[in-house]
Amino acid sequence: MDIQKIKQRFGIIGNSHGLNRAIDVAAQVAPTDLSVLITGESGTGKEVFPQIIHNYSSRKHGKYIPVNCGAIPDGTIDSELFGHEKGSFTGAHESRKGYFEVADEGTIFLDEVAELPLSTQVRLLRVLESGEFLRVGSSKPQKTNVRVIAATNVDLVKAIEENKFREDLYYRLNTVPIIIPALKERGNDIYLLFRKFATDFAERYRMPPISLGEEARRILAEYEWPGNVRQLKNITEQLSVIEEERIIQADILQKYLPDYYPNKLPALYKSDLVDEKTFATEREILYKILFDMKSDLTNLKKLVNGLIEKGVDFGDIKNADHLIQRINHSSSVISASDSKSASSSHIEDPDIEDTEEFIEESLLLEDKEIELIKKALEKHNGKRKYAAQDLGISERTLYRKIKEYDID
Repeated sequence: MDIQKIKQRFGIIGNSHGLNRAIDVAAQVAPTDLSVLITGESGTGKEVFPQIIHNYSSRKHGKYIPVNCGAIPDGTIDSELFGHEKGSFTGAHESRKGYFEVADEGTIFLDEVAELPLSTQVRLLRVLESGEFLRVGSSKPQKTNVRVIAATNVDLVKAIEENKFREDLYYRLNTVPIIIPALKERGNDIYLLFRKFATDFAERYRMPPISLGEEARRILAEYEWPGNVRQLKNITEQLSVIEEERIIQADILQKYLPDYYPNKLPALYKSDLVDEKTFATEREILYKILFDMKSDLTNLKKLVNGLIEKGVDFGDIKNADHLIQRINHSSSVISASDSKSASSSHIEDPDIEDTEEFIEESLLLEDKEIELIKKALEKHNGKRKYAAQDLGISERTLYRKIKEYDID
């Protein structure tokens, strides 16, 4: 199936690999009756993909009913989905069909499916397993032939662990998963979307379209876009309406991105030396360095006290390097004297200096960052995707840092 034709039909902008992959999977699964679970951050455009699946399926002439599960109160959601009988609860003056009955031979899209109450999840599981459901207040099962497509921005695996979502329902819905990439992972798509929105708003408000200066375009690409496509659209509309200048420079754009700051450090790094804990900010990395230094100083203090107790004379110590050399030499002598093979407890103090080279460890954040990136790449055999996941940054950010630091 031609992906470009699908994009034109449904107004999808972008050419990133993740987006094309999601469209391809939707097109491939459309002719089947398999349940589909669409996941992705809020604002990524998940609602378009159920329409693709429905319109390219054999059910395209049947009803397509989108349901926002998070917008329906818990007390009425069973009635909305499965219908109710007259007198089944206060205010039920007559029988009513639910969405699953109305959409027979069609498709139901359950958006924000993680918001369903556990009792409703049990009812939904029965529909998926046997095609049967009960109206509220009825004991007579009814049949329906409905395809279910669900979407969520919630980590359902975590919700299962917290007993907020049924594991059996998760596997029923997740027959075919479709993952919608976040806007920050879509590279050049960000500018293409901005240009499309700018053109649309120029036509709507009858004004010249806005464009971006070179530095503003760089900021647009670097920004994390927590609100994804929805946020980009809103900011483009604000710029189009409020700003008089049609060429938006960096200082103007930053006013609409108050939480923007250049990303200078990988946010997360796993290490066996710190019990697999992750560091989410530069401050935490600094704390880790300071704690390591404090631990080293504590150990050094204990060692010096131990040497003093054993009678080592530090009276002729001239500087820190000399102290380190003396401690290193004296420690080896004391270790030898404490062993079973030692024949004497006398500690000699020869004039021969220890030739071991002591290299001061760099504490620059930039050096630490380079070291973490190299370790992640080495751990994953140069595969940037997995290295970026280990570091807790996007693959695009990792690529930029590899280029910035000239890392092989």
